[in-house]
Amino acid sequence: MNAQGSRQIERDAAAWLARRAGDAWTDRDEAAFDAWISASTAHRVAYVRLEAAWTECGRLKALGAGARPGRVPPRVPRTNEPVVEQAPRYAAPRRFRAGWTVAALAVLTLGLTLGWGWRTYFAGEHSTFATAAGEMRTFTLADGTAVTLSSGSVIDVRLTHRERRVDVRRGEAYFSVAHDRRRPFTAAVGARRAVAVGTQFAIRALPDEMRIVVTEGTVRLELQSANPGMPAPSTLLTAGAVATARGNSVLVRPGTVADAERLLSWRSGYLSFHDTPLAAAAAEFNLYGARPLVMGDAAVGQIPIGGNFRWSNSEAFVRLLEDGFGIRVERRADSIVLHSR
Repeated sequence: MNAQGSRQIERDAAAWLARRAGDAWTDRDEAAFDAWISASTAHRVAYVRLEAAWTECGRLKALGAGARPGRVPPRVPRTNEPVVEQAPRYAAPRRFRAGWTVAALAVLTLGLTLGWGWRTYFAGEHSTFATAAGEMRTFTLADGTAVTLSSGSVIDVRLTHRERRVDVRRGEAYFSVAHDRRRPFTAAVGARRAVAVGTQFAIRALPDEMRIVVTEGTVRLELQSANPGMPAPSTLLTAGAVATARGNSVLVRPGTVADAERLLSWRSGYLSFHDTPLAAAAAEFNLYGARPLVMGDAAVGQIPIGGNFRWSNSEAFVRLLEDGFGIRVERRADSIVLHSR
């Protein structure tokens, strides 16, 4: 679901909350509300979250004349209304006293003002995003941060009114971070963390290392402190920098933004190489292809490769190696083995 659709659901939920607070609520309204709340899990979640946020606002609850602190007046069944046992669908009061209309309208106004940020502020966003091999995905988080996931990647996202944290569990992710000085954006691979406010950078998670490529702004790389009583060692990375962290060591390679962008050419569907050893180029292709490229001997892995290649077409890359570099190709069912002549 896109952000615009989510905002509309939030507005609809706020409108239902305000209407149910009034005295003009009818059986027809109740049936329409039941149909709306049952139509989608997103409807139910939006309504319950909005109502929960409202009940937490003690100042607004005081507007409910006669309501005891900490309690929401339940809806009083009509005289001839039958009692039907049903499986519970959501926990929400069915009607409020007339004095609560002011509170509901205040929540409606606040919800329309905050828009998509309302749900994140009170309830937070706790999500996992993933891509399959050969798949690339771009989406926007609730705080406005744009994320592009490379092939075979997995990230866990936690956004609340106090923190913004993404754990990169596998693969590579590129972040265009929405500016928010009160909530620095943290992207982590295990105990290693990259902290930013409003910037653009990528993180690649490998079994024994993390790579950070910064294309805009400044990122602070923090490693786990060997001494719990001491602050974690940190390194500032500016635009164009590429940092590789292994264990408690960091290798920083300064460069231009253009150099950094070439390392992230996968976002446009290409892999860019410049005098890159074939073994390293093959490793990049293997992140996207179904049939891995394997070095048949040490010599073939040292052959320098240059150019731009579509990561979705490793077979064309193999044909180029075969025809242009004289490399012998052994096609197996589960791999493609490359041999020097």
